[in-house]
Parts: sequence; structure tokens; C-alpha cells
Amino acid sequence: MADKLDAARMQAYWSKTSRLMWTIFALWLFFSFFIHLFAVQLNAIKILGFPLGFYMAAQGSLIAFVVLCVWNAVAQNKIDEEFGVQED
Repeated sequence: MADKLDAARMQAYWSKTSRLMWTIFALWLFFSFFIHLFAVQLNAIKILGFPLGFYMAAQGSLIAFVVLCVWNAVAQNKIDEEFGVQED
């Protein structure tokens, strides 16, 4: 990669990659911890007979993590293609 990018383009590449990484990390923290802090309040809402707090812990967060993984892979591939460092 270093031979394909000059210093300015490498900095721009890292800036975009870093921004994506921190965005994904913030969303991961939200779905891992923040949502579950409100489990008691969310349990007042029922979905198919299950309290929403339980649903978010058992299913909702897992679905969010899979979506975050897919989004990260697709977005990073777009960044790699933009800078010409994609894998063949």
C-alpha cells in the first residue's frame, strides 16, 4: 500500500478509515451498553409477548452487530477502491 500512495493520500486514506472505525465503535457501544441501561424502562413495551428489554438483549443487539459488521466491510471496501488499494 505504501508504494501506491503518497503521504497526503495516505493521510486522507487513514482519515476516512479512522472515521469509519470510530463511527462503528460508537454504534457498537450504543448497542452493547447504552440500550441495556434502559432495560427496565424498555420492559414496559411488549413485542410478541416478550419485554423489549429482553428482546434487545437476546436478539436486537445481535442483529445490530451483524449489520455493523456488514456495513464496515462494505464501507471499507469503498474506501479502499477510492484510493486504489483494494484487494484483487
